[in-house]
Amino acid sequence: MSRLLAPLTRAVTYTRWLHLLVGAIIALVCGFVYPGFIRPGYGQWALMLLIPVPLLMAAAVIPVVRRAEGLQARLMLFPGAHARVEGGSGSREAGVSVAPSASWRDRGRTAVWLVLRLWAGCAVAFVTGQLMALALELVDATSGGPAEAESLIPVPGHGWVYGLLVPVPPLVLLGVVALAGRMMAWAALGLLGPSAAERLAALEERTEQLLERNRIARELHDSIGHALTVAVVQAGAARAAADPAFTDRALDAIEETGRAALEDLERVLLVLRESEQPASRRPTLTEADRLLDSARASGAEVDAEVLGALDTVPGPVSREGYRILQEALTNVLRHSGTVPIRVAVTVDDARLWLDVRNPLPTGAPVNGRGSGALAGGGSGLRGIRERAALLGGRARTGPDEGQWRVHVELPLG
Repeated sequence: MSRLLAPLTRAVTYTRWLHLLVGAIIALVCGFVYPGFIRPGYGQWALMLLIPVPLLMAAAVIPVVRRAEGLQARLMLFPGAHARVEGGSGSREAGVSVAPSASWRDRGRTAVWLVLRLWAGCAVAFVTGQLMALALELVDATSGGPAEAESLIPVPGHGWVYGLLVPVPPLVLLGVVALAGRMMAWAALGLLGPSAAERLAALEERTEQLLERNRIARELHDSIGHALTVAVVQAGAARAAADPAFTDRALDAIEETGRAALEDLERVLLVLRESEQPASRRPTLTEADRLLDSARASGAEVDAEVLGALDTVPGPVSREGYRILQEALTNVLRHSGTVPIRVAVTVDDARLWLDVRNPLPTGAPVNGRGSGALAGGGSGLRGIRERAALLGGRARTGPDEGQWRVHVELPLG
C-alpha cells in the first residue's frame, strides 16, 4: 500500500504533471485562435493535436531548442533536490543531453520529442479536466445542488453516497499522471539522450581526466618520493659521518630538496582545486643540475655528461625527461645507497636519450636491485615506462653487465 501511495508524496510527480500540461499549451492556444474552438469535442480535440505539428517541426530545426527541451526534462522529469528522494539527480538525469542539435539526426529526434510531448500533454490535460469535472459533479450530487461542471461520465441523481466517491477521481488522476510521467521520463532518455558524437566526446573527456589524474599521481610520487629519499639518505649520512661541516651541508640539501618538493606539491594542489591562480612552472631538463647536486649532497658520486643543447628540447619532452631522471636517481639512492652514478643526457635533432647507471649492490638478485625493482616492478620504474610511452618513446630498465641501467629514448617531434 505504501508503494502505491509513494508517488503522492514525491514532488517529481507534480513537476512531471506540470511538464506534461505545459506541452499542451501550444495546442490549446492554436485551438482557441484557429479555428477558434470554445468547447472542443472529440473531433476538434483530434484536430488540435495536428494543427501545431508543422510549427513544432520547424522549431526542431533550431539547434538551441534541443538544449531548452533537455534542460526542462532534466529539471522536471527526474528526481532532484526538489523531489525529496534519495539519490539526488542521479545518473539517469545525466542521460538527457543539454547540448544543441549538432546533426539532422538530433533535429529529427527533437521533432519526435516535441510531437510526443504535445500529444501526451493534450491527453493528460484532457484527462485532468474530465476527472476534476467528475469530482466536482460528485460534490454537487452529494450536496443536492445543481451540477455546474460537465464530464463525459454523468452522475445520476443525488445522495450522500456520492460523497464517498469524491476522492476516487483525484486518486485516479494522480495514478494516470504518475504513469504518464514515468513514460515521458523514459522517452526523454531515448529522444533527448546524447548522440553518438556526444557520447564519444564525453568518453574522450573522461579519458583525459583519468590521464591527468595519473599524471598528477606520478608527479607527486616522483617529487615527494625523491625529496623524502634524499632527506633520509642525507640524515643517515650525517649521523654516520659525525662531522659538523658535513651535517651542515646535509641540512642545506634537505632544506633545498624539501622546498622544491613543497613547490611541486603546491602546484599539484592548485591543479586539483581548479584554482584560477596560475600553477607554478614545472621543472625541465635545463634544471637537471639541481637533481645532480641533490644526489651528490647525499654522498653519491655522480658523473654527468650532457651532449647537445637542452634548451632546444620541446617543453613536454623536457618536463617528462626531468621527472624520469629524478625517478632514476631516486631509485638509485633508495635501493643502492650512495654508490657511484653515471648519468648521460644526449640531444640531437630528433631524439633525447637519458642513461643512468650504477653498480648493483652486493648480493642483489640478478634480475633487480631488490623487492621494489624486481623484473621491472615497482611504481617508480613503471612510471618511467609510462612517461616514455605517452611521448611515443621507450624505456628499458634492468641489470646490464653488473650494473643497474635505466635507458630512455624520447622523440622530439
